[in-house]
Amino acid sequence: MLEKEKVNFEKTVIVGIVTQSQNEDKLKEYLDELEFLTYTAGGEVVKRFWQKLDRPNPKTFLGTGKMDEIHLYVKENNISTVIFDDELSPSQQKNISKILDCKVLDRTNLILDIFAQRAETSYARTQVELAQCQYLLPRLSGMWTHLERQKGGIGLRGPGETEIETDRRIVRDRIALLKEKIRTIDKQMAIQRSNRGAMVRVALVGYTNVGKSTLMNAVGKSEVFVENKLFATLDTTVRKVVIKNLPFLLSDTVGFIRKLPTQLIESFKSTLDEVREADLLLHVVDISHPDFEDHIESVNQILMDIKSNDKPTIMIFNKIDAYHHEVIAEDDLITERTSKHYTLDDWKNTWMSHLGEDNTIFISATEKANFEEFREKVYEAVRKIHITRFPYNKFLYPDYKDAVEKE
Repeated sequence: MLEKEKVNFEKTVIVGIVTQSQNEDKLKEYLDELEFLTYTAGGEVVKRFWQKLDRPNPKTFLGTGKMDEIHLYVKENNISTVIFDDELSPSQQKNISKILDCKVLDRTNLILDIFAQRAETSYARTQVELAQCQYLLPRLSGMWTHLERQKGGIGLRGPGETEIETDRRIVRDRIALLKEKIRTIDKQMAIQRSNRGAMVRVALVGYTNVGKSTLMNAVGKSEVFVENKLFATLDTTVRKVVIKNLPFLLSDTVGFIRKLPTQLIESFKSTLDEVREADLLLHVVDISHPDFEDHIESVNQILMDIKSNDKPTIMIFNKIDAYHHEVIAEDDLITERTSKHYTLDDWKNTWMSHLGEDNTIFISATEKANFEEFREKVYEAVRKIHITRFPYNKFLYPDYKDAVEKE
């Protein structure tokens, strides 16, 4: 008889601040995302704390009164972990740990932990370990509170190395070793990419948990791991896909997120090479998410960072089956109509209409809604790139509608 596996979630508290650049609504969005990240990492959020500040306290991030309030709650409710929504400096993390007397993490640390859980291949594990070592190096001093400078006295004078210095050296050596390992794998991957010939390359990009892998499985008939959690995909998957008789390469890449740690962008530069070397980007957006416009902005910013924002792009608004809009009652004359009340047709007439009809599509990857239209748009975009590269192949790949008629 199979026993049910019991999952023990860590009791967690999450903390954020309202500043001039981040209002209460924005903070709520970020804390919702942080709660989903915590759940993905194996934690259960039991309470949220937040405070209005002009700027974070350089010593403890929050004010002393709020810190005392959190400390009391942590003590009374047996909380094991406190997670802050922003990146903490090494000294802040050390001071907060002393006050709260429990495990203190920030958003970066949490994302790194999820990446460590998700890494399947040797390459992904190496990339994550490098990011973790770079994050750990300046924070070593806070981890060795039981070690002080070497004691003086008879027989102990002269040059010496404290344990913390030894550990720093070990971590630096490890970083150098991992960078070397990544350089070697990069060369191998560059050769693999060059061996793919002159086939058109298409890359799926987008925020995390928008349905890129589900779309990859639906189009490429492949079995990429899919789960309703953040960062289900870490390793890039490349598949040969044929629409009608036109072959091309489709790659599923790691999802992006707001406040993505810089260490991760550095470590995953080579994974993002798939995006850099793509001829066409399919930017997948979860239109059922209330903050999807912010997600688009975050993805565009990262594409700009890796110099890939000028590539031909098709915007794919996914999860139309899960989209719901708020309704204003006919006799309600007070409520102001906002984007929360927009239907899908209303959205199509907003800034989305400026993207061009060929560059936008509304679909549902799970329900396969508007899938034929999606295939047509991708076929035409890939065909356009292909016949620019091989003009004499124009007759091999007719227009999509002609190809359908032939069948």
